[in-house]
Amino acid sequence: MTDTRMLHDLPPDEQRLIRRAVEELQREFHGTFDDETIEHFVVDSYERLAEKAKVKTLIGVLSERFARQRLQAMAKIESSEPGTPSVLFLCVHNAGRSQMAAGWLRAMAGDQVNVYTGGSEPGAELNPVVVEVMAESGIDIHEEFPKPWTDEIVRAVDIVIAMGCGDVCPIYPGKSYVDWDLADPAGKDLSTVRAIRDEIRTRVEALATTLGVATSVE
Repeated sequence: MTDTRMLHDLPPDEQRLIRRAVEELQREFHGTFDDETIEHFVVDSYERLAEKAKVKTLIGVLSERFARQRLQAMAKIESSEPGTPSVLFLCVHNAGRSQMAAGWLRAMAGDQVNVYTGGSEPGAELNPVVVEVMAESGIDIHEEFPKPWTDEIVRAVDIVIAMGCGDVCPIYPGKSYVDWDLADPAGKDLSTVRAIRDEIRTRVEALATTLGVATSVE
């Protein structure tokens, strides 16, 4: 990260929102990263999410989750040991297609694959129709949230699957890139979004086979 803003650089009310997240992640990643690095990631994650947040009630929890993912990605980059396969699903708003794909892969592969999502222009919240049609398939994604792609996550993953973000999708040497041409569910009715959901499931099943993981979704 180039931004080195710290907790004390934020207004006092914003410090209170994420102080617990900083302390929790400093305990969790003690011995892996120094406290200053962890604080940087939490503050940066908070500021990225706060740009789009409609309300800040959950921003502390979401910032902690986002920062944790980024720190885990950094740990993978710095490790010399072969790790779990990692996939990043990218779309424009990270509110529909990429979230459905991630939901399917997590349901199918469990902890056999590290799954990340991101957007080139993250929305403020998930598409509620997308949440509804995934719930119809027994997959609960309502606690997920739109987030931007970040350098360390792209560097950490093995496969980047792009869905409509075009030229603004990040290109890094040595990564496997796949483009999924899928309709955007934004503004579509239930029937149309169900069809998109089912097409994504088919593609994720093929991806899981390519990754050589055992799937558990009927």
